[in-house]
Amino acid sequence: MRAKWWIALVLLGACGGADTKAKARPAPVESTTVAAGGATSAVPGTTGVPRVLFLGTSLTAGFGLDDPATDAYPAVIQRVADSAGVKAFVVNAGLSGETSAGALRRVDWLLKEKPDVVVIETGANDGLRGLNPDSTAANLRQIIRRIRTVNPASAILLLQMEAPTNLGPEYTRAFHAVFGKVAVEERVALAPFFLNGIAGIARLNQRDGIHPTPEGARIAAHNLWPSLARVLAKK
Repeated sequence: MRAKWWIALVLLGACGGADTKAKARPAPVESTTVAAGGATSAVPGTTGVPRVLFLGTSLTAGFGLDDPATDAYPAVIQRVADSAGVKAFVVNAGLSGETSAGALRRVDWLLKEKPDVVVIETGANDGLRGLNPDSTAANLRQIIRRIRTVNPASAILLLQMEAPTNLGPEYTRAFHAVFGKVAVEERVALAPFFLNGIAGIARLNQRDGIHPTPEGARIAAHNLWPSLARVLAKK
């Protein structure tokens, strides 16, 4: 099923122990979306709350959703964190159509957010275009190193991505291997492909067969949450 989804992607193109005393919890913090060229302003009530920056493509941006600020998977992650009592303030910096090279060009500006955690979702458009996996790997390494140079305290979570199957098994294997290799070499956490159980299932994707519906985005967020929760537990 995943294979069919990725073939559709090629054809259509990327857009993109309970206490005896009750403890008071802070009110849930709303997530925010950052524009492609800028950073968000300070949000009241977020002091001391870990900022989680999602650097990603149209999948992160919530392309095609009626209300990405509510329905895109980073927004769902915010609600999951709030429900679990995990402090987090999500910043969605998804940009449709962006390759890993574009993400590298944007990262310094986005780091003005001074994130405590950076989630890297990039590479799908590299695979779509059949770009050299070595180039994708090099861009991922540079993104990670820029994060560590500009904001050394940031934890990093890299998301596994996949390439279209119609580019041949050799390419898809090489592309898949990039993410695990970079994660090991750069000593960052790697999250499994977050569209597992979504890709190729019509009712969970929009009419383009590529981008998740609100229900699909909810599943994607829950797929990703265990990996992100482990990272946040260390902050």
